[in-house]
Amino acid sequence: MTDKTYKASWAKIGNSSGYRITSDFFREHPEFVGSDGVIQVIAPDTVVFSRAKSTDEGQDEDDLMLSLYLDFLTKQALANPDELEEYTQDMADEDEELIAGVILDAD
Repeated sequence: MTDKTYKASWAKIGNSSGYRITSDFFREHPEFVGSDGVIQVIAPDTVVFSRAKSTDEGQDEDDLMLSLYLDFLTKQALANPDELEEYTQDMADEDEELIAGVILDAD
């Protein structure tokens, strides 16, 4: 468990109320992005949020991490277009040679 804290501020959201949490929390803990959960009051002025885990947890985390990585790459490409390098046929041939004979697990 970490001792780091994150700022949360109360907000009116449509007809409901909620808390806004700083983006660094989600950047440092991507498992909470898009997650549902439950809040439990454990003492006066103290609550615990627990993320509801899906039955396909591993796949969801893989999809999330890939999505975050692709978002990062897109932002970098848009911010630094002069650093982009064309993916050539020679590069593709080298990649094919590198992974030749590798068998991937279907799971």
